[in-house]
Amino acid sequence: MTVRVVLADDQALVRRGFRLILEAEPDIEVVAEAEDGQQAIDAVRRHRPAVVLMDIQMPGLDGLEATRRILTGAAGDTRVLILTTFERDDYVFEALQLGASGFLLKTAPPEDLITAVRVVAGGEALLSPSVTRRVIQEVTRHQQRRAGRSADLGRLTPRELEVLRLVAEGLTNAEIAARLYLTEATVKTHTSNVLSKLGLRDRVQAVIFAYRNGLADP
Repeated sequence: MTVRVVLADDQALVRRGFRLILEAEPDIEVVAEAEDGQQAIDAVRRHRPAVVLMDIQMPGLDGLEATRRILTGAAGDTRVLILTTFERDDYVFEALQLGASGFLLKTAPPEDLITAVRVVAGGEALLSPSVTRRVIQEVTRHQQRRAGRSADLGRLTPRELEVLRLVAEGLTNAEIAARLYLTEATVKTHTSNVLSKLGLRDRVQAVIFAYRNGLADP
């Protein structure tokens, strides 16, 4: 199945470079380009891509606002992967809060970009340990934990709670499987159940939820 991608960046040379990298892969197709946030929104409406590679700093409507509108609109299964040259904590946290499924620096190697697109298109979140730490820091610095845990936690089984705690630590499915002596397929099932029962979009939101509810310590 081909992964349909929209490139949103105000620099034509950057878009050209991304297109050359991605379209060299047989399972990835760049269906549209955008040079600002509004064009990105319009492209999503027309093409319904699996992934939007979204620059943060663009003229007019920036990438953060475009992300918010795309993910709160009728975008179907479209996911947003934030691409930027700025590794700023406030950008990271705001983008993830808005529902972005990952965050990647433009200076990352081409193979990381390709992997990121595939991971996000597959419904996972691109949540590196460094980004996990930023999420934790921002949650604990700017938001007080809830006095009581969410009632939704009562819907989780003990094993699902255990998996959620490990997701909050930034562990991958393979690492969780090794820690709990489970198969990766079983971990994926537990993770999917957690997201469904808690009404969360992906692992990024699961991490934020876990720290807000005191399931893990910073």
